[in-house]
Amino acid sequence: MTAEPRLEGLLPLNKPAGPSSHDMVALARRRLGIRRVGHTGTLDPFALGLLLLCLNRATRLVEYMHPLPKEYVATALLGVSTTTDDPEGDLTATSDAWRGLAHPELSRALDGFLGTFDQRPPDYSAKKVGGEAAYSRARRGEAPSLDAVPVTVHRIELVAMDLPRIRFRVRCSTGTYVRSLARDLGERLGTGAHLTALERTAIGPVRLDDALTPPELEDRGRVRRALIPPLDALSHLPRVDVGPEVARRLEQGRTVPFRSRAAGDCAVACGGRLVAIARTAPAGLRPRKVFPHA
Repeated sequence: MTAEPRLEGLLPLNKPAGPSSHDMVALARRRLGIRRVGHTGTLDPFALGLLLLCLNRATRLVEYMHPLPKEYVATALLGVSTTTDDPEGDLTATSDAWRGLAHPELSRALDGFLGTFDQRPPDYSAKKVGGEAAYSRARRGEAPSLDAVPVTVHRIELVAMDLPRIRFRVRCSTGTYVRSLARDLGERLGTGAHLTALERTAIGPVRLDDALTPPELEDRGRVRRALIPPLDALSHLPRVDVGPEVARRLEQGRTVPFRSRAAGDCAVACGGRLVAIARTAPAGLRPRKVFPHA
């Protein structure tokens, strides 16, 4: 009897609100019978939507997936600020200054976030301060003193308003806190605000429409059809196709001759299979991570 091929690649999962991203990883391990499962970017427990799981050797691709832009649909409540900038925190201030706001004014305020700017992460975040997560310090009543970091908002638009609630869609760089966008929007409007709902709808080219629900993890056929092969997952990297002999040398960790005008990482393929992630250098293709034929 032929053994079933190993599940390997990126698996899009539609995370419900409530469980943590770690809970989803643990669930996938149990349902799929796989120990090596990771993910490419955390969603807060109250958030839902696309979570990209990495199965088996695809866990080694995580660092190459982080730079991909993310898309979200978010709901913010104007006039109410919280300690965490989301519904899980304690109320810190209220205001009725949102009354009388109109669609054009809200759209202009959102447009002000377009481009690259420095963003202050939420005090209750996993950002490290002195080697400790900021939320740990915040829970002790300490001010974490988080430094602002550069982020990029590629697109942002108002999609619905039912004041004091508004919904907006945003496409942004990795590392952008949508909670902070809601907080800062409230500050710009002079109303205060916090995020009440968040759905991640895309990571790079992968859409939420492609994702399985947690119960569908029981269906091996659905899992295999939804699985994104490692080479396809790296479609945002330059691709270099090589023959079997060059593939074998790369799999052995050896540098092979290669001419390139540009330096950087590339995905090396042989026969439609990912062989290595390599860096182009004057000496040739230098493998950084290899994926020998299983």
